[in-house]
Amino acid sequence: MNVELTPKLLLSAYSQGIFPMADDDGEILWFAPDPRAIFDLDNFHVPKNLSKLYRQKRFELKIDSAFEGVIDACADRHEGTWISGEIREAYLELYRLGFAHSVETWRDGRLVGGLYGVAFGGVFCGESMFHRETNASKIALVYLVERLRDQGFALLDTQFTTDHLKQFNCIEVPREEYMRRLAGAIGLECSLID
Repeated sequence: MNVELTPKLLLSAYSQGIFPMADDDGEILWFAPDPRAIFDLDNFHVPKNLSKLYRQKRFELKIDSAFEGVIDACADRHEGTWISGEIREAYLELYRLGFAHSVETWRDGRLVGGLYGVAFGGVFCGESMFHRETNASKIALVYLVERLRDQGFALLDTQFTTDHLKQFNCIEVPREEYMRRLAGAIGLECSLID
């Protein structure tokens, strides 16, 4: 039996290190991986060629200008997505309340990449990324990390390790350490947007 994904429930779950994903039938499942994948913001690594591309400013970077477009593009990446209609609507509500955010990569007025996640205290929980042009999602991630550092965030949760994230020095920590870091970061007063 599914429980309604209210903003209160979602924020309570995130604050306890738990997040939802839908299975192929749309049933909501809850996860708390051990170990947990995170980025240590002080040791985030940008590959040399990507750093050069980022500095060239070939893409326009924005925050929260197309949240719905980003979540839909993330859901459309492949069949069997974990972003069900219920998940989509719940995160749109979190966005309206100021807790979910998108980081977007634009070129010539077109949304070509981005990511979205949930922010509270000094925590950003990354949910999903997409790209329509090579490196567009990676550029969004680099911008997100730069922004998180500038705004005093302490934790960037990536949930699971992927080969894509390893190149940026994604690490895995035991649940006990993750919960310690989470507790410390929740108490911070940070905002992704000014």
